[in-house]
Amino acid sequence: MVDLLQEPNLQLAADSNQVLNYKRDPQNYITQVFGRQLPAIKTGFFNVHMTKGIIITPHWHTNVDEMVFVISGEVITAVFNPFTRRLMCYYLKPGQISLLPKGWFHWIIAESEHVHLLTIFDQPTPDIVYGADFLRGIPKEVMQRAYCINEEDYAKAVAPIQEAVILGPPVGCYTESANISPNMKGS
Repeated sequence: MVDLLQEPNLQLAADSNQVLNYKRDPQNYITQVFGRQLPAIKTGFFNVHMTKGIIITPHWHTNVDEMVFVISGEVITAVFNPFTRRLMCYYLKPGQISLLPKGWFHWIIAESEHVHLLTIFDQPTPDIVYGADFLRGIPKEVMQRAYCINEEDYAKAVAPIQEAVILGPPVGCYTESANISPNMKGS
């Protein structure tokens, strides 16, 4: 197998605005550069644009560590530590970073208008498990047996989750929780 760097048509540049990964609206969208766009890349990243109150919905990665680098605006990154069973929250401003380890449940909330950040992975392409898919996929009978949650209450609670949106809340959803509680402000 020939070394990728010795290929005659080697590309060492890509446009991070070219491949749209997800678009909620004109101000809230994600573009990407991964192995498919730049085969020589050893990492990959999402180029994220968000407005205040938008959230990169809860999810985890099965194969990558993720570093969040804030270019502009302010965000809260939150990650659940499975060893201490504690939520770790960080309020980040431009130039600051946080790490979201592989397999750890996490999310990112825009705390100001015009947020721009990169989520950089230690592999060329991340696997993503969305919390919405996980919640919708657990049968109500399992939740009742495992946690003594009323089956109908659980079914009613997850019924509004029709798809795994990446930038939430879903368009048209009214939420009073635009202000994050003080304990979410974290470090």
